[in-house]
Amino acid sequence: MSKDIRIKKGLDIKLVGIADKTTTNIIQSSIYAVKPEDFHGIIPKLTAKEGAEVNAGEALFHSKSDERILFPSPVSGKVVEVVRGARRKVLAIKISADATQTFKDFGAKDANKMVADEVKNHLLAAGCWPFIKQRPYDVVANPNQAPKAIFVSAYASAPLAPDLDYTLAGKETQLQAAIDAVSKLTEGKVHVSVGANTNSPLSNLKGIELHKVSGPHPSGNVGTQIAKIDPINKGEVVWVITPQDLVVIGELLLTGKLNLTRTIALTGSQFKNPQYVTAIAGATIADLTKENLDNNNTRIISGNVLSGKEVKEDGFLGYYDNQITAIPEGDDYEFFGWNKPIFNKISASRALTFSWLTPNKKFDLNTNTNGEHRAFVVTGAYEQVFPLDIYPMQLLKAFMYKDLDEMEALGGYEVAPEDFALTEFICVSKQPHQKIIREGLDLMREELG
Repeated sequence: MSKDIRIKKGLDIKLVGIADKTTTNIIQSSIYAVKPEDFHGIIPKLTAKEGAEVNAGEALFHSKSDERILFPSPVSGKVVEVVRGARRKVLAIKISADATQTFKDFGAKDANKMVADEVKNHLLAAGCWPFIKQRPYDVVANPNQAPKAIFVSAYASAPLAPDLDYTLAGKETQLQAAIDAVSKLTEGKVHVSVGANTNSPLSNLKGIELHKVSGPHPSGNVGTQIAKIDPINKGEVVWVITPQDLVVIGELLLTGKLNLTRTIALTGSQFKNPQYVTAIAGATIADLTKENLDNNNTRIISGNVLSGKEVKEDGFLGYYDNQITAIPEGDDYEFFGWNKPIFNKISASRALTFSWLTPNKKFDLNTNTNGEHRAFVVTGAYEQVFPLDIYPMQLLKAFMYKDLDEMEALGGYEVAPEDFALTEFICVSKQPHQKIIREGLDLMREELG
């Protein structure tokens, strides 16, 4: 029997360009890249040098702090370049893909016959451990800590988010194999959240605690669900896995191969034909958007518009991302835009804005922030879209002036940057909320462990 989660606070941002439910198989990219910055808090130590031949699933680098945490190549081929930045920081490892892919064989496993240590060691050896993230701090999980629970959110509420019921259809076998395995890693429950009015492929899995979620964004954020189901206290750890990564883990167990192919949603008004495509993690953006993108003043985002990262056409798909968004670049300014009625933008306020009159209207928004950075003022607006039982303004300010005691007391252990994406969107002070939270969490992790 499922348990319902109803979220009242939040804001649905309805945009033009939702992906049609048709999937196109994209030809394989010639170049793939793995970027260590996708794995926040990890200092990479290379194991594959330039010129090395690698199989799909073979490690490119490992974490400097724990050599067991491996980061694999998504394809077989040759390491053609290690891109470095300031102080020789590794920015990306580029692989020229073979025409015919070969996979490193890790051997098929039956999770029901494995104990917890065997599951953990297998996931570490096969490079699947980076798929498991932990709260607090929103980083790759520490394999030396035991989580009190594991959370999976199969309900995507972000703007233009992929329909997970569609992308995961037919993957029930892989999902069940993954759940059987990861459930061995905790003495607590595996909490799976699905939409209240959907027929999710995860709804009938065994060994899970099912929750049906309804309400506006950020109801689909796993942080919101954790706060409603089993909040994090000091000293506690929970692990988070996305459904598309569960499919990868399940296929590894069933076949012995690490297959990082996933279904990607091309969304946004700048796509001529918003749709789904199949691609391997780290693929070149230009190959995924070929002949489908309006290149006239376009912002391309790997991820969703609220928490994704800007990329160029010669950039690469993020390791965890299952969405590419393209919207108009907001580099134009309206004359007296602050002093006239607004009908074509979304606002949480009713001051000269009328989006509340047409709740189902889809907007074609650009990246313009409609204002500049200014003093951090108290408006009371954040609380209207922030469903966690936390004071968002006070927590942000504590993170800004780096008071560790206040950061702890106000709920710093419970949050991740994406939880503040909506407050950043409606912020009249134009403060970078997600950046503030990320820097504060890094400080807490460094000082408090």
